[in-house]
Amino acid sequence: MAYLPFVFPLLAVAEISAFVAVAHLIGAGWAFLLLAAITLAGFSLLRREGIRGWRAFQQAAAAGRPPGAEVTNSLVGLGGALLLALPGFVTGVAGLLLLLPPGRGLARGGVERFATRRLGGGVTGDLFGPRKVRVRVDDPTVVNSSVADEPPVRREPAAAIEGEIVR
Repeated sequence: MAYLPFVFPLLAVAEISAFVAVAHLIGAGWAFLLLAAITLAGFSLLRREGIRGWRAFQQAAAAGRPPGAEVTNSLVGLGGALLLALPGFVTGVAGLLLLLPPGRGLARGGVERFATRRLGGGVTGDLFGPRKVRVRVDDPTVVNSSVADEPPVRREPAAAIEGEIVR
């Protein structure tokens, strides 16, 4: 949030520069038509992504599954459609990247990590379901705290237990 006063002027300069470059390549009239087509496609996708996200949320809630994956997917899709609806070539390309499957997957993972950092594991566990964890097996050392003079006792490492964490 602290960078927003710097980001918006830079975005405006980038958008104007991109428009001038595209207008130089294909002509000003065609550039305006292309910009209008991209914006109209963004508005159409906003409606479609919103309805699709709401239906996916309702289906997950009715099935008793955590709705976090559906909510995150629809949020990323709505963000991409919103960027596409904003007039500009730079925001249009960013919105298109969020709508394509590789970009959507990366953004969805980023949103889930952000939610986990901001909300904590308990809330995101309810939202996204149980998390899978990796257990590293090494040579554990058990220290008997009652007798400090005895050397630590070494045990054989236990086998990893695969599963999920539930509260």
